[in-house]
Amino acid sequence: MASGKLLHLTRWDAQQAALPAGNVILPKAKGERSTNFLEFIDQCTNIMQLKQIHAHMLRTSPFCDPYIASKLLTAYALTSFSCLRYAQNVFDQILQPNLYCWNILIRAYASSSEPTHSFLIFLHMLYSCSEFPNKFTFPFLFKAASQLKTLHLGSVLHGMVIKASLASDLFILNSLIHFYGSSGASDLAHRVFTNIPGKDIVSWNAMINAFAQGGLPEKALLLFEEMVMKDVKPNVITMIGVLSACGKKLDLEFGRWICSYIERNEIPVDLTLNNAMLDMYVKCGSIHDAKNLFNSMPEKDIVSWTTMLDGHAKSGNFDEAHLIFDAMPHKEAAAWNALISAYEQNDKPREALSLFHEMQLSKNAKPDEVTLVCALCACAQLGAIDFGSWIHAYIKKHDINLNCHVTTSLIDMYAKCGDLEKAKELFCSVERKDVYVWSAMIAALAMYGQGIAAFDLFSSMLEANIKPNVVTFTNILCACSHTGLVNEGKHLFEQMEPLYGIVPQIHHYACMVDIFGRAGLLEKAASFIEEMPIPPTASVWGALLGACSLHGNVELAEHACHNLLELEPQNHGAFVLLSNIYAKAGKWEKVSNLRKLMRDSSIKKEPGCCSIGVNGVVYEFLVGDNSHPFSQKIYTELDEILEKLKSIGYKPDVSEILQLVEEDNLMERSLKLHSEKLAIAFGLISTASSQPIRIVKNLRICGDCHTVAKLVSQLYDREILLRDRYRFHHFRGGKCSCMDDW
Repeated sequence: MASGKLLHLTRWDAQQAALPAGNVILPKAKGERSTNFLEFIDQCTNIMQLKQIHAHMLRTSPFCDPYIASKLLTAYALTSFSCLRYAQNVFDQILQPNLYCWNILIRAYASSSEPTHSFLIFLHMLYSCSEFPNKFTFPFLFKAASQLKTLHLGSVLHGMVIKASLASDLFILNSLIHFYGSSGASDLAHRVFTNIPGKDIVSWNAMINAFAQGGLPEKALLLFEEMVMKDVKPNVITMIGVLSACGKKLDLEFGRWICSYIERNEIPVDLTLNNAMLDMYVKCGSIHDAKNLFNSMPEKDIVSWTTMLDGHAKSGNFDEAHLIFDAMPHKEAAAWNALISAYEQNDKPREALSLFHEMQLSKNAKPDEVTLVCALCACAQLGAIDFGSWIHAYIKKHDINLNCHVTTSLIDMYAKCGDLEKAKELFCSVERKDVYVWSAMIAALAMYGQGIAAFDLFSSMLEANIKPNVVTFTNILCACSHTGLVNEGKHLFEQMEPLYGIVPQIHHYACMVDIFGRAGLLEKAASFIEEMPIPPTASVWGALLGACSLHGNVELAEHACHNLLELEPQNHGAFVLLSNIYAKAGKWEKVSNLRKLMRDSSIKKEPGCCSIGVNGVVYEFLVGDNSHPFSQKIYTELDEILEKLKSIGYKPDVSEILQLVEEDNLMERSLKLHSEKLAIAFGLISTASSQPIRIVKNLRICGDCHTVAKLVSQLYDREILLRDRYRFHHFRGGKCSCMDDW
């Protein structure tokens, strides 16, 4: 019998439900109760009607009928107006729930945001229920395990299936394929698939999706071809999986063939399938095909609009992306995120933050975790620590879940904006740290030249039983490179595959070349490249060229530059580095020849650009910039700075500008106009003496600007944090805390 508490609750609910639109005519005669209650439950269209029937049942006792009770439980748990909390209460009032009732609750939680509850109920069932789980129980549990991506838990369930002699049930086997596939165990999924004697279309679809979602699109497409050869008729689900595989493989030709196959075989095309075709075209880079399909679609939803928006944005066509965005009937968070993310990933952080601000003012969408991650990445690019700190405060104020993605972005933002202590504080404060959180903190320490601290943190990560991934190794190898930890870096690199199962990728090889090169082991770096099992890329040759620039090895620099330019003929950085090496070695004829080659090839040096945040506003300076409203004041301050520096022995280092300026009397003036110097001068006149000057540069800081920053930090007693393309430089008291490789 129901408890007094539940009876009181449901009677109150019944009163609330007694409205004209929700009224239900309840049975009065005893004989018709059971049949009529079942009919009334089926006719319910909202939760209030259902509660009204439930309250009447409690007064007239048919709730004791197991069948009616299970029917009511099903309505509370599985309808469009379901309420799992209430369903759980109803279940708790059933004196002896049958296996059907247990399965209903397990199924409901498996599809909810709390799949763990499915297993808690299952364990309770094993202890309380006289019946053993049946062929309907396990598929729901596999679905819950799929959501949790817990391979071990699913494997235990698989063993129970075998023990219960249910291993031949097709429904269970198909669920197993889906579980193993979604858990990243495509090989186990395929083993189950192979051993099914009578595969149905669901089996084939599950395996195709397992391959497609598991990063094996080639196998998914081969399986589809095998399916067609065996005369298994594909359906809409098959086509969605195959189109997903085409998109992941970037196979536009086969994707187009699939679209024509759908038309030839008269497979019903609904909105979901149209969206899958649209997604395939966008991922394969065919905006033209996507646009034609989009314009012909009879029905479009938020997925359709967002896919087109994302496609235009990622292709760099932001004007078209904005037209799509403005035309959208409903701008949900996903649409905002697509455009903000595209701006951020295409080096347009200002536009990303501007759109983020616009989204905040919108009434139809609010920033979610994805939005915040994109905005924090944009702040990191700009060095906009004030805005980044505001976002951190916004997260706290709105009680937004500080998951690992957001935590990683916050650590990265603080580190790249020059506040390593805040990054450390945040890292230590979070309880749940995944591999990306650890990797972000290791990267932050590496950026500041704190290789030993990064190495210690890596050891702590291993002690915490967190397995490193490819990103972790990139970061720790960079830390070794910037701190001269040659033996440690070499040891880690050699351990990657045998100890951690991670095959070194090209960026790991580039890190090793950088480690050897920075340490002056140039011949070792060159022989390492020759022995690489994969062809060296531009990043590898670039690392060697940078090392040659550092140590003045002209012959090896020419070799590295030749190979780099073969891969990237328009790489202006290679010309600039080689020209600097020639200039420092006094090979002026080669400098002149290189400059002529750059002019003849129409290769232009990327202009230097620095950004500096002052009072929440980010200002940008180009070389020789005079667009700032305080330009006159900035240049006056800069003249005073340079005069003071010369009085204590500063001499401009013109060696790195010889490849760009021929006239001697213009060399010093060219150096004076560098964006770093303009940003430093602006920082001195616009920030309090207690505040650090935080600057971000798009290129590597030149040797002369590095010297000026050190002297300014000493002469003006100011802290200067300058992040260039490669690392942070922390100037204080005339010293740079990073490894001084000038």
